[in-house]
Amino acid sequence: MSRSSLRRAYGVWAPIYDGAVSGFSAPLRRQSLAELPKDAQRILINGIGTGLDLPYLPAGKDLIGTDLSRAMLRRAQKRGHAVWLVQADAEALPLADGSIDLVILHLILAVVPDARKALTEVVRVLRPGGEIRLLDKFLRPGERAWLRRAIAPLSAALATHTDLVFEDILAQQPSLAVISDTPAALGGWFRLIRLRKSLSA
Repeated sequence: MSRSSLRRAYGVWAPIYDGAVSGFSAPLRRQSLAELPKDAQRILINGIGTGLDLPYLPAGKDLIGTDLSRAMLRRAQKRGHAVWLVQADAEALPLADGSIDLVILHLILAVVPDARKALTEVVRVLRPGGEIRLLDKFLRPGERAWLRRAIAPLSAALATHTDLVFEDILAQQPSLAVISDTPAALGGWFRLIRLRKSLSA
């Protein structure tokens, strides 16, 4: 799906997104954002959507929220949290190299046109030693998952991918190490993953 089509799709999704997603994702978001590093002061919520992650972030942090959809950002703004909201492409972030302490990627990599490019951008803006909190639906290497693969063409047309293998995406990022990888929801369709960027990167 092209960026313009994705932007239009989430413009339609915006008014009903919370009702469709919040109940399912709330406990996963809470778990993903538990015990954040004490030195994570500048936090990027990449693909902030309507701001469903904001209630689980501690006060006093420098929060930046990016999203391709202006309609989604307007919803996030109405939550009243102190966050700098920017309309931006996840594959071309308007942020300086190494300027972010922690990146939140919740339900975004399986949505963007190119997950590898999006993760490359995250690695670029993340400082050495910084962390990524990731929540999304991914296959594991060699997992047959015939249903998820069969519906992939249809799901892609609906602005999400069901056949991404996270390890294939991660293989292009040698500076990232996996801290934890936990199956979550729908029998493991979703995964909670924590990553850390090497200090020498």
